Amino acid sequence: MAGGPRLRFLAIALLFHFVYIYSIFDIYFVSPVVSGMRLFHVERPAQTKAPADRLVLFIGDGLRADKAFQSHPEPYPQSDEDTTPRPLAPFLRSKVLEQGTFGVSHTHVPTESRPGHVALIAGLYEDVSAVTTGWKMNPVNFDSLFNRSRHTWSWGSPDILPMFEQGAVPGRVDAFAYGHELEDFSQDALVLDYWVFDHVKELFAEARTNKTLHDALKEDKVVFFLHLLGLDTTGHSYRPYSKEYLNNIKVVDQGVREITEVIESFYGDDRTAFVFTADHGMSDWGSHGDGHPDNTRTPLITWGSGVAKPQLYPGEVAPGHDDYSLDWNLNHVRRHDVQQADVAALMAYLVGVEFPVNSVGELPLPFLAADPAEKAEASLVNAQTILEQYRVKEEKKKATELRYRPYRALSDNDQTPDHRVAAIRQLINAGNYEEAIEELAALIKIGLGGLRYLQTYDWLFLRALITIGYLGWITYALTTVVDLHVLHGRLQPSRTLGGSLAFSSIFAALCASFIISKSPVTYYAYAIFPVVFWEEVYARRASLAEGRKQLFGHVASGGSLASLLFNSAVYVGIIESLALGYIHREVLTALFIMGAFWPAVHGLSFLQEHASLSATWFVSCIAMSAFTLLPPAMKSEDITLIVLGGALMVVVGVLYLIFEDFVLADFSWSAKSSPRNNHLSRALVGAQIGLIILAMVVTRSSALSLQAKQGLPWGNQVTGWVVLVLSLLMPLAYRLQPNNHYMHRMLVIFLTCAPTFVILTISYEGLFYLAFSSILVSWVRLEHVVQAFSSATTAEEAPAVSNGSTSKSEAETRLPAPFRPLTLQDARVALFFFVLLQSAFFSTGNVASVSSFSLESVSRLIPIFDPFSQGAMLILKLMIPFALISANLGILNRRLGVAPSALFMIVMAISDILTLYFFWVVKDEGSWLEIGSTISHFVIASLLCIFVAALEGVSAMFIAGVQVDESVAEAIGNGTAAELLLEKANEALEKIPAIAQD
Repeated sequence: MAGGPRLRFLAIALLFHFVYIYSIFDIYFVSPVVSGMRLFHVERPAQTKAPADRLVLFIGDGLRADKAFQSHPEPYPQSDEDTTPRPLAPFLRSKVLEQGTFGVSHTHVPTESRPGHVALIAGLYEDVSAVTTGWKMNPVNFDSLFNRSRHTWSWGSPDILPMFEQGAVPGRVDAFAYGHELEDFSQDALVLDYWVFDHVKELFAEARTNKTLHDALKEDKVVFFLHLLGLDTTGHSYRPYSKEYLNNIKVVDQGVREITEVIESFYGDDRTAFVFTADHGMSDWGSHGDGHPDNTRTPLITWGSGVAKPQLYPGEVAPGHDDYSLDWNLNHVRRHDVQQADVAALMAYLVGVEFPVNSVGELPLPFLAADPAEKAEASLVNAQTILEQYRVKEEKKKATELRYRPYRALSDNDQTPDHRVAAIRQLINAGNYEEAIEELAALIKIGLGGLRYLQTYDWLFLRALITIGYLGWITYALTTVVDLHVLHGRLQPSRTLGGSLAFSSIFAALCASFIISKSPVTYYAYAIFPVVFWEEVYARRASLAEGRKQLFGHVASGGSLASLLFNSAVYVGIIESLALGYIHREVLTALFIMGAFWPAVHGLSFLQEHASLSATWFVSCIAMSAFTLLPPAMKSEDITLIVLGGALMVVVGVLYLIFEDFVLADFSWSAKSSPRNNHLSRALVGAQIGLIILAMVVTRSSALSLQAKQGLPWGNQVTGWVVLVLSLLMPLAYRLQPNNHYMHRMLVIFLTCAPTFVILTISYEGLFYLAFSSILVSWVRLEHVVQAFSSATTAEEAPAVSNGSTSKSEAETRLPAPFRPLTLQDARVALFFFVLLQSAFFSTGNVASVSSFSLESVSRLIPIFDPFSQGAMLILKLMIPFALISANLGILNRRLGVAPSALFMIVMAISDILTLYFFWVVKDEGSWLEIGSTISHFVIASLLCIFVAALEGVSAMFIAGVQVDESVAEAIGNGTAAELLLEKANEALEKIPAIAQD
């Protein structure tokens, strides 16, 4: 394949998938933030105060609801009595039982700190893309409770506080944040919470001698925000069921008690409202981000001025409870669940400020200590805030649509928002408060439905456009494969004036509609790809027709057609089964067990001739099948398995040094490789083995130190980084004495990545690395011998040339290039590669969940919390199996004699069958687990195609200059491809006269 078309295809693949991944944000996660709305608040007589003069908000970052309310033994018992389970948050529990209202706050995906805090404090569910466009600061300006307050004092993480300080009226929010150096995963995270509690106490202590501060604190409509990050950090490091996490709950509870006493002592007026909740939960393996219930269910406890007292049901189960809360021993207290955004509306009401203009929360009336009239007025303000957003959004949509379709429930003459609000106002004025509350609850639902209608207005069109784009890409990719690697570019594109005008007109019409509707620039990108792809397919229709003859020309009977259809159904079925594997990893187990018997398909003679290779393949498949039956590797750290994996990597390197001649002779005792002066090369292999041993030692030492909460020794951190960098640079040293045998190159790549895998593993991932490497090597060798065996069998079984046209065609296909044309058999190779690609993702965990990552291993190199640096290290670990598979596929390309990018291009085409499936099953309704999972599945499936495109370049780098046994590959590597091409051409030309005579 020429370099130009090859690079152009890869560039188009990368650009297309990056653009189309973003489509999910334009469809499902358009920012809900608009501006220009009027403000609403509960109007009261001048002498009537709000329910509370001030509000204190405690957010226990990463606190799960069940852990907050369950009973556990003392985390650090001092006596036998301490082993008896008891509530670890007795102060907060006392508020639930005696003074306040409690429930579970259900968060939305992604369950991360930024969107959780935005929902709690601003009352809106920020679109997912906002997490990537700005963490500390606001990518969009949204209103918040803090901005509505007279003044807000906040303490906590430097990753959270600035976004609310910067987004508010200048000077309205004071943010006191500790330095990033305190967010150290190697140290006890309790220091983060102690810092917050101590600084709050210092503020009130200073107010006793600072009149300006004292007067400011005594104002009404003030808010105090305490962000407690210790639980989140401890959960990441030790898991939420650990004694460290449970002890952190005790520390938080004691700190909340002390702050409550300080505030009540300072004011002494019982006019303070308190809210305790969390931004998100924590999975059992110490992570969050997806929609798992452990991540979406957080505690909500409110008490103080304006808050309703608990509703008790002695001797019976109170309403609101389910199986989740049965072991909380709170069954007699009514549980009131809310959505996370509802908390912002609750706090705005309590402290007497305007509801944040972007809030979509529903005011939870059971939490209010108010009479029906007050509740009706508050609900009316809640409804007006939501309807005002609908009004502004509808006006904007009308201005950009040629034929706007209004939301029916709010568009009829007597059903407009103004008519509905006026009717409810009459009910309130007439004293029909309960009826008004019911009507307002219904109106709020209708208003939220209207907002959703406007949010999803363009969905049908965009989904259809994206689908046509993906289908166009799949067809274009397959057309390119046929043209370049089956026909070797013999046929040129055929364009007609009518066809060009038709496709140009379609694109012009789409652009015109986008201009009129003032659509984002991304819409133009979504439109141009399907037009370009389908136009290219139409121009290469002759190539498709000729390719069909060459690939399917052998299908001449009903039996062969039935066989083709059956194999095609199995092929598509395996691809679709991988979709199920995103949810159930056991699917990969079944595929590996089936694949273990693949050599047997070629008959007994093949098994006898290649018994050892077939046995190695069988054992490797069975070993790989075991990993997807194990629990995810990120659940708990196991130093023994880490060391065992590293030790086996060392054994592989040592065995290679002992049996190098045997390995380089293609595992044959009878055909040993020629003697060579390779002392330096062997020494470098020994150095790589030494780096693995050093990685094992430093990883074990670091893990033990972190487990003992003694921090990460500076020497260990430096050594870890040195080993990591040196190991990745070692391949450069082999240039001093090159050894281009493909088996030697594969070993060098294996040893290069091994120390990194040891340092970044927390459990059995090292064993997976070994099994995965073994199956890749076996696969490369097995595919080669299968091709040789099949060719020999075909040659023996084929009768004398009797069909002149067929033989002539075969002779012609050998003329254009030194690479053999692709056949239907190569589709199986691509499918094997695709399955192995999936197993690289899912064998050690369900990374289809964005929360399936552990920071334990990363803290051995980066102990201070830094989401981007630590995320980069996790990505490096994930990429290592892809580096291995790309190198092996590149070598397999050469051994099979096909063009370097041929198999990669097939995989890029078929992989988007999976992507398109996941695109259509994305959910934005139902449980948050379903919503989050379907989003993750689509993104990962899309990224896999990008990985494949990128891996084609990685493969070329890894196998540059590598030598295999086949004459074609050797000719390419030695720069004698032209001579070989001439030789093959002459051979083919000599056969043509004889064929013609027949």
